Amino acid sequence: MSALFIFALLIVLMLTGMPISIALGLTVLSFLFTMTDVPVEAVALKLFTGIEKFEIMAIPFFILAGNFLTHGGVARRMIQFATSMVGHWHGGLALAGVLACALFAAVSGSSPATVVAIGSIILPAMVKQGYPKSFGAGVITTSGALGILIPPSIVMVMYSVSTNTSVGKLFMAGVIPGLMLAALLGLTTWILARKHNYPRMDKASWTERWLAFRRSAWGLLLIVIVMGGIYSGIFTPTEAAAMAAVYAFIIAVFVYKDLNLQQVPKVLLDSAAMSAMLLYIITNAVLFSFLMTSEGIPQAMAGWIMDKGFGLVSFLLVVNLLLLLAGNVMEPSSIVLIMAPILFPVAIALGVDPVHFGIIMVVNMEIGMCHPPVGLNLYVASSITKMGITELTVAVLPWLCTMLVFLLLITYVPQTSFWLKNLVFIRL
Repeated sequence: MSALFIFALLIVLMLTGMPISIALGLTVLSFLFTMTDVPVEAVALKLFTGIEKFEIMAIPFFILAGNFLTHGGVARRMIQFATSMVGHWHGGLALAGVLACALFAAVSGSSPATVVAIGSIILPAMVKQGYPKSFGAGVITTSGALGILIPPSIVMVMYSVSTNTSVGKLFMAGVIPGLMLAALLGLTTWILARKHNYPRMDKASWTERWLAFRRSAWGLLLIVIVMGGIYSGIFTPTEAAAMAAVYAFIIAVFVYKDLNLQQVPKVLLDSAAMSAMLLYIITNAVLFSFLMTSEGIPQAMAGWIMDKGFGLVSFLLVVNLLLLLAGNVMEPSSIVLIMAPILFPVAIALGVDPVHFGIIMVVNMEIGMCHPPVGLNLYVASSITKMGITELTVAVLPWLCTMLVFLLLITYVPQTSFWLKNLVFIRL
């Protein structure tokens, strides 16, 4: 009964147009102070202990690094390198967009940042070359979602905070699925481009490719610093985020010089505003998790599923459907912070690996960012392309279908997530 009241109140508040973070906080506090005997001191203590985790510090650092890279010319150089490598294939510039999104995702940790950084440069070039605007928009909107699967990923950090799962293991587990999805999106792009005979570029010489690589090397080196540092044990993921922020500042201001010192305060303020928003959501999600646990809702759900004889296959199918539906009304951070504390105990009871379950959730979040009505990537792409949401929704359908097939693969073939993670952590 308490679960019905909690979710009914949350849905009602959300339907009023209230921001999800405030609706979450009001729901929790209203229930705690009117229908339970939990003292105010316990709530305050839980707020403090819930957000003092060291891993949370990675979020503002990754956001700051992503903003420096977005404004610092890194994206443009990555596009030039990607174009030199695959531009001569069918739909070469579109394939370069997929590759550039994958590369930028590996240094930014943010899906919207990837769409803005790559899309604002490559979409006008595609239209100029003769590609339909809808084709370019579909490529960038879906490929930009790689920003939350290819590590470092802010959404993975949030899942780690919600479930006490190792961030390092999540990052390692996301590498192979991220590369697989990039390859599948590229294959879809190539098939469509070949079918419609979209433009190809002249093949770059190896000298041109080497020069393009050299120009983008400072940005690409950040991938080595973050993942190499975590892999070798030199620093933790949180320390890697801090290193990434400092390194991104140096290459944007002093190496590439596309960002001057007068612009740095604006980047800092934008990063602070985004970080504050996410940390506020986390704070309220911590309270929500505390309420769920104190009311025994995850335990009751796990018991009900066990009693009904739900198997692993059917449970994971229900989880995917639930998360895809949640993607219709909420953005990824909120979904992870609300749903993970509820679904995670049930998944563990059924024998699902916590890291594998995290990857499943992240892939669902990727898909949620690319379909209406709250697909954040759609709104970002709309602002770049000046296309309507309905038109964009139709444009992304081929790649969206590819992502749904990939979701089933990731869900039921866990080795795709385990292989690199086991290889790294067994050696360590």
